[in-house]
Amino acid sequence: MAECDCRCDCRAIRNVSSELTFKDHLGSLRVRCGIGRMSYRVDPGLYSVGEPDDTSPVFVCANYKLTFDSLRKELSGMDCYILILDTKGVNVWCAAGKGTFGTEELVNRITSVELKEVVSLRTLLLPQLGAPGMSAHEVERRTGFDVVYGPVRASDIKRFLDSGMKATDDMRTVKFTTRDRTVLTPVEFAAAMKVSLIVFGMMFLLNMFTGTDFGPEDVAAYLGAVIMGTVVTPILLPIIPGRAFSVKGWIVGIGWMIFIIWMFGWHQTDLFTAVGYMLILPSLSAYLAMNFTGSSTFTSLSGVKKEVRLALPVMMLTITIGIIILVAGKVI
Repeated sequence: MAECDCRCDCRAIRNVSSELTFKDHLGSLRVRCGIGRMSYRVDPGLYSVGEPDDTSPVFVCANYKLTFDSLRKELSGMDCYILILDTKGVNVWCAAGKGTFGTEELVNRITSVELKEVVSLRTLLLPQLGAPGMSAHEVERRTGFDVVYGPVRASDIKRFLDSGMKATDDMRTVKFTTRDRTVLTPVEFAAAMKVSLIVFGMMFLLNMFTGTDFGPEDVAAYLGAVIMGTVVTPILLPIIPGRAFSVKGWIVGIGWMIFIIWMFGWHQTDLFTAVGYMLILPSLSAYLAMNFTGSSTFTSLSGVKKEVRLALPVMMLTITIGIIILVAGKVI
């Protein structure tokens, strides 16, 4: 059996509050904007909320701090334990797919914190989204603890416990509401803007070579395409025609470029720019929208692979042709 490789005292039980502080909210905001995402974690081990005893429930969670905070704030007024697995700072759903929120880690963590010495009840409450990474019968066979899958949303935990740990269909339903999608858009936009610095550098060099300007209109067209792919498409996801995310992003990007070309009159004054951008920028929106598949519950691994395989060559081709047209127009 693998030993814990973290630097904390695994057998120590750390008490935490169910109330989030200003620092917690600030950290959440930073992570939502893509700042310090990979280092936003808590130490694996056993935590307590309130004043639990040996009959108190034990919740299992990932060590991504945003997930940890989402759980503990819903445990207000409860006396319980939280067993944190080492998921390398990844949320439950993604960690279950990667295998870090899995059977082996759970078994090892139960042993390292000596959980049998802490609680007399042999039941662990796991988030439903962690089920793909777990083998419940294997955990029971090796540790003696039963695995019970709780509701999808932490906000339903108290109702779940009050009903005798019986989940309703609504508790089992994975929803991906407008609000859920909206809170994910800042990190997508921030990541896109980091790459955009490289794009702006390339455009600067291109314009130095051709002796032309990369003006405010060009910046507006480009930033709008980024926003279409990272913000507008995710928010309007269910109502945009098409099944593939790339198609949805392309449709929104086309709409944006039609508006931009009409507003700046490029179809009358600069046909090369109009055609070049019409090929490049909707493809950029499509690519950024396709990136959102990693944040969505609407997709499957096989579906994502198929979409990338089909859409990426088309995007590369249209962008290449668009760049050639832009360069030709500026040279001419």
